[in-house]
Amino acid sequence: MATDYHVHLFPPDLRARRERWLARDATFADMFADPAARMASAEDLLRAMDEDGVRRAAAMGMGWTDPALARESNDYIIEAVRRNPERLIGFCSVNPAWGDAAASEIDRCARLGLRGIGELHPDTQRFDFADDAVLRPVLEAADAHGMAITTHSSEPVGHRYPGKGSVSPRELMRLIEAARAYPNVKIICAHWGGGLPFYALMPEVAEALANVWFDTAATPFLYSRRIFSAAAALVGADKILPASDFPLMRFSRIRRQIARAGMSVDDFGANDPFGKPRGAL
Repeated sequence: MATDYHVHLFPPDLRARRERWLARDATFADMFADPAARMASAEDLLRAMDEDGVRRAAAMGMGWTDPALARESNDYIIEAVRRNPERLIGFCSVNPAWGDAAASEIDRCARLGLRGIGELHPDTQRFDFADDAVLRPVLEAADAHGMAITTHSSEPVGHRYPGKGSVSPRELMRLIEAARAYPNVKIICAHWGGGLPFYALMPEVAEALANVWFDTAATPFLYSRRIFSAAAALVGADKILPASDFPLMRFSRIRRQIARAGMSVDDFGANDPFGKPRGAL
């Protein structure tokens, strides 16, 4: 069974408090201004996983800007992982702009079983990957706990969409270069890194990507099915992580797109940044 490396969970009553968080959290306002925007609980996710043949999922909140919302979201994911340790890989939400407070929250969440940080949203969280003073506490905390960092990524060209932002390959390379000093940190660039795999034809970029993965979240909204074979040829199928961006879409949709490309979900992600699950082949 597959692993979905990019899904989002939300406390079940968050929608009922939507107006409050629209006013208080910039990421929430950016992503959920439309009342029809989807949210999902742990129960919703697990039901979809069972229906779609997904064994594990990397469950994260968003790049919240309000510390109270981030902590509430983190606590919810901590509890979901505690109840479903074989099914969920938990990520914590922090804003690097919080400085030492971000590092403290990472440490708290790691000690309670979470294994990743993200999804970061630099545009709404208002920080810059080029700012070493902002990034260092997060990288140090992630390195101390051997955590992955998933960051939102976007294409510098093409159509606009809610939450697209400006985290293009140029900005991602600043994070990747900074993270090279922290060997226990794994970087996962969501949404194909905004096209970063294509720059792996440059030797210096290929070298920098040694501890970097790319997930396929929301691919049907972004690329044709040819992206799977093209990116696999450039960075290796083992560094590509099948992912849906649930509840935006179901994993079954990603599986179908990969099949139309003449490939299988099993062709990807052999170099799993979290290690193979117990009982896996």
